[in-house]
Amino acid sequence: MRKPVTPVLAFAVTASLTLAGCSSADAEDGQDEESPAEEAISWGECPEAVAPPGLECSTIDVPLDYGNAEGETIEIAFSRLASEDPEKRRGVLLTNSGGPGGETLSMPATLRESGLPQSVLDSYDVIGIDPRGVGHSTPVTCGLELADHPSNIPTYARHEADVAAEAERVEAVAARCAESETADLLPHITTANTARDMDRVREALGESEVSYFGISYGTYLGAVYTTMFPENSDRFFLDSVTGPRGWDSSFARTFGEGFQDRFPDFAEFAAAEHETYGLGETPEEIEEKFFEIAEKLDAEPTPEGYNGQVFRHLTFDRFYYDDKLPELAGIWAALDTGQPVPEPEGDGSQGEAAGEAASAGIPSDNYLASQLHVICNDSDWPEDVSTYARNVEEDRERFPMYGAAGANITPCAFWPSEPVEEPVEITDSGPSNVLMLQNLRDNATPLSGARETRAALGDRARMVTADQGGHLAYLFLDNRCAHDLVTDFLVTGERPDEDVDCPAA
Repeated sequence: MRKPVTPVLAFAVTASLTLAGCSSADAEDGQDEESPAEEAISWGECPEAVAPPGLECSTIDVPLDYGNAEGETIEIAFSRLASEDPEKRRGVLLTNSGGPGGETLSMPATLRESGLPQSVLDSYDVIGIDPRGVGHSTPVTCGLELADHPSNIPTYARHEADVAAEAERVEAVAARCAESETADLLPHITTANTARDMDRVREALGESEVSYFGISYGTYLGAVYTTMFPENSDRFFLDSVTGPRGWDSSFARTFGEGFQDRFPDFAEFAAAEHETYGLGETPEEIEEKFFEIAEKLDAEPTPEGYNGQVFRHLTFDRFYYDDKLPELAGIWAALDTGQPVPEPEGDGSQGEAAGEAASAGIPSDNYLASQLHVICNDSDWPEDVSTYARNVEEDRERFPMYGAAGANITPCAFWPSEPVEEPVEITDSGPSNVLMLQNLRDNATPLSGARETRAALGDRARMVTADQGGHLAYLFLDNRCAHDLVTDFLVTGERPDEDVDCPAA
């Protein structure tokens, strides 16, 4: 097992989570029988790494460049967890596990294991698609080692010199991507092209419409798909919603906001457990302790490699789920008192995931490489280092706990290609068929971004907010109000007449 404490601990925006239809009339007309298009799909066993019971897999070829549809093709891998009740089956439910860069072939089975209600499993063939560039679809690589680019979250910049140093490092990362063995794929790994691939999968499945369940970044992908293909969209459920522009430079800066939105939950927990952890008796004392530990580690890192940057990143990572808060408090207590740090229980790093990927024939850096391809290709990032230095200074004041991380420079500032097309503009044009679910205190996809997406979708969407913290809501937190609203939507198509606020469970 990789050493748990090093200077290059990496934390994923999806918290290392890898989970992440036809019309009613069609279902009544016998959609449970295979259509000619579906018969052409050669279903078989899934790759060994993603082969839980009941899951079957296949592939199709799609254009690398949809502007040259007769040119080079790449492969898209997808899975199916078929409904076992032909009378209740109404179509297919496409899924995406987030990231971007999250493998999704196993997500249908993971959703089943996470408690996806039987009524939903009966209603749909649940489909997982590894997006272009990812996993068992044609994968991309930047040829990176863990030390080259250890985290998909920008590093915390204490001052302008840190921004300059980070600029030098990430410029080298972008250069590695430009020189990689998959560099010819680089400009075409985008959210819009992934949405086009999803529609090719829909065609291959013989479905006139598809429903959708996306988490985190997968909410942006879902919003893009239903904007580009509104006539092919049935019921679209978006859990933990990014802003309407995806992961661009403005979204990255919301990590500081999300950190401070979520911090009171941890502060309340740690204060209530003062006798166990000794961090403070009030939330205000816990906040003071955060700055005290961070400043101490900035000045003198531990021999194991914990410095202020790692401490801040680790805290952000453990904010994803409530059940990680005790572990986080224990780490804080050890760092505060100079004791050995408890071994992290899966730190969200590339380490173990990279080994598993390599053994499956996937480049070991595929998660971060494919993520860089998407976010750097989707939008035009600022290229002037001084812009990031100014943003860091501004966000250090606005969000003093973590703003100087979210605003820092990334490889996208030096990306070797310009966007091949304008970003998809999310609008209110299309059927009223989107249900959004958002925790009030989400560190990774803050409430403000979800509200922007809700406004962009207009009457197409309804939003359910749950009075709870952390990332992801449906199936992952026990809020019956939110859970039942989502299940009813997926099974019956019924949505609230207006947005709903679900109280704390």
